[in-house]
Amino acid sequence: MADVMEMIGGYRLRNLLQSGQTSQVFEVVEPTSNRHFAMKLLLPEAADKAEHRNILFNEAEVGEKLTHANVIRIFKVSRSPTTPHFIMEFFPSGSLRLRLQAKDTAFIKEHARRIFKEMATGLAYMNAMGYVHRDVKPDNILVNPLGETKIIDFAITKKIPKGMARWFYRKGKPQGTPSFMSPEQINDEIPDARMDIYSYGCTLYELTTGRPPFRGSTPNDLLGRHFKEKPAPPTAYNPDLSDEFSQFVLKLLAKKKTDRPSNFHEVLMALKKVKQIYKSVTEKRDQ
Repeated sequence: MADVMEMIGGYRLRNLLQSGQTSQVFEVVEPTSNRHFAMKLLLPEAADKAEHRNILFNEAEVGEKLTHANVIRIFKVSRSPTTPHFIMEFFPSGSLRLRLQAKDTAFIKEHARRIFKEMATGLAYMNAMGYVHRDVKPDNILVNPLGETKIIDFAITKKIPKGMARWFYRKGKPQGTPSFMSPEQINDEIPDARMDIYSYGCTLYELTTGRPPFRGSTPNDLLGRHFKEKPAPPTAYNPDLSDEFSQFVLKLLAKKKTDRPSNFHEVLMALKKVKQIYKSVTEKRDQ
């Protein structure tokens, strides 16, 4: 396990930002420029395992191709045998999951329009660049005190197959987070933007109601509910939500992907038409 003030790859570790099962994220300083970055570093016990290295390098390779205000920037990757890592922009903030855990509903309510719009804008860009994120959830959305938003974690992001690649697509083991997976992602069908649209809908549902649209007694029970259970309207759990916003979210959660908006540009247009998200909030519509 790495220590603060240690030097790795020309960067000094400053603060531990996040610790996971296979990796840690540090705030780091580049001594030559005094600039601050973030480093995602595999733990020693994961560094020599091909599966974990491949996941880290996939995330880095995807992120290096993306340049957008609402998507975290990844600048370079080190394939060191002992300290594999990548360097990304430092965005001092916490995830929306932390806001939910802190029950900071006032913050979410105040910045809802901006957060939802910036999430959709970043995902529209990723899809336009040919990628499906496949793990859209509050944990993977960073938001600062102003409501500025960045999408992170491309560990299971996939390229959208085109042309002949679609014919040769082979189903594998489903990947994702059960509470946020679309029916077609659970079936590991050919990825397209509507997978992310469904997950985005699940995320908005939890952010505004404090609970995901479906709950199950086991992971398989939960996955099954994405296919067969009709979600309760968000207004059932938060009567302060407007009916038009509630209907907007339910449209994103359509079981058939053909019943959802076909891309995030349509999502953004539909969101713009929602006059109020919360009944008790008078919004500034310049966001």
